[in-house]
Amino acid sequence: MSKQPNHILVIRLSAMGDVAMTVPVLRALVKQYPNVKITVLTKAFFTPFFRDLPNVSVFSADVKGKHKGILGLLKLSKELKKLKIDAVADLHNVLRSNVLKFFLIGIQFIQIDKGRKEKKELTSGNFFGPLKTTHNRYADVFEQLGFKTDLSVTTFPEKANLSKKVQALLGNPLIKKKIGIAPFAAHEGKMYPLNLMKEVINELSKEHQIFLFGGGKHEIEKLNKIERKFNVINLAGKLSLGEELDVISNLDAMLSMDSGNAHIAAMLGVKVVTIWGVTHPYAGFAPFNQPEGYALLSNREQFPKTPTSVYGNKYPESYKEASGSISPKTIIEKIKNILRF
Repeated sequence: MSKQPNHILVIRLSAMGDVAMTVPVLRALVKQYPNVKITVLTKAFFTPFFRDLPNVSVFSADVKGKHKGILGLLKLSKELKKLKIDAVADLHNVLRSNVLKFFLIGIQFIQIDKGRKEKKELTSGNFFGPLKTTHNRYADVFEQLGFKTDLSVTTFPEKANLSKKVQALLGNPLIKKKIGIAPFAAHEGKMYPLNLMKEVINELSKEHQIFLFGGGKHEIEKLNKIERKFNVINLAGKLSLGEELDVISNLDAMLSMDSGNAHIAAMLGVKVVTIWGVTHPYAGFAPFNQPEGYALLSNREQFPKTPTSVYGNKYPESYKEASGSISPKTIIEKIKNILRF
């Protein structure tokens, strides 16, 4: 076996959920191999994800600015070489990282096997069963570099101390349990119908403190309307990413679609209930370290083609509200049950 590298460049540029999924893997890695140095190549926005990981730093990729295009990636490769990296763990494996592979020739470069063939079998209906998780696919890359990492040995950061600004925004929590709800996703087929979600919010807000999460003008406007109608607090657009992480780390539970907020909460050790529409945990994107029963699935007898795609971007029109086959009562009872423990 070749000598273990001392300094690994980890490439994972987007999307938010995929970047968040690297965090528990890196946490396990640096705990089991405390002498290894990690530099994560990602968007500057995601830097707070890695703030509590020892021996892990972030190198910001400006893929829409100075690192755009072939010449930009050449410039990026020259900047990365100055870091004295001796191996690359490419957890993205896209055209951009393949170009970097060419420019970083001579440096050990291991790329993730995304399992595209078996995922295609899953979404085409030729096979229905659990595939390797994305977390394990990430871990496989590090194993090829000589770092076999046991993901069952889990540790999570302590709950963050909240700043006075954040405390003022959250109000007086009294002794209520704190629940985060992130009702949106990148694609409509992954979203729980908003009218049904309002039923969930209304019921849970009677006994618990509810915080709403989202992003972008359109989502913020909808969440503001929900805030005005129910006894809840909308945090969308009011906090930095770091401040949102602080709040999420203090939650008792997070309710999310198959989306980034689920993975953010999971990387912080928070209990996560996920709602699945046209996608399915079998594709390998379930949040880290969450019991199987925390994933609430659309009725597959009613929607037999589920999962219609890995990312939820392709589905028959009649499947748009597949997750609506999960009753609000089911969601409410699931959250109330997990809050008892």
